Amino acid sequence: MLKDTLHTLPLEERVAYAKLLAFTSRIDGELSNDEMAFFEARMGTALIPPGVRKDLRQYLKDPPSLKETMKGLGRDAALLGLRDIVLMSAADGNVDENERELLDRVAEEIGVDEEIIEDLLDWVISGYKWMRIGYKILKQA
Repeated sequence: MLKDTLHTLPLEERVAYAKLLAFTSRIDGELSNDEMAFFEARMGTALIPPGVRKDLRQYLKDPPSLKETMKGLGRDAALLGLRDIVLMSAADGNVDENERELLDRVAEEIGVDEEIIEDLLDWVISGYKWMRIGYKILKQA
């Protein structure tokens, strides 16, 4: 498994990070299975305690405001959050207008140039291509 630094952040920042993911999951008005799986996986990577996870799952139904979410994010948590909402937004193979506006708003909020969003989207696309190669290799087995 690839090492991530999310679990090293203070718990309150990891919780704010999870709230950002929950907010993002509902930006298009729907919660897909892929988004729910991603949310659960990231809470695991963040080592969020089970009782807190239970509370955070409620945000999938009724997400906090973006302003509330951003208040609790430190710089590192915000950057990891930005990376991961790009991943979540692109999970279905398409970043719609609402998702793109959110990515731009979050980038602006944390003082990151929009070019970083483009770089992250390119990174996600290359990652999906990398995963497809793995599936192709397995089909040969």
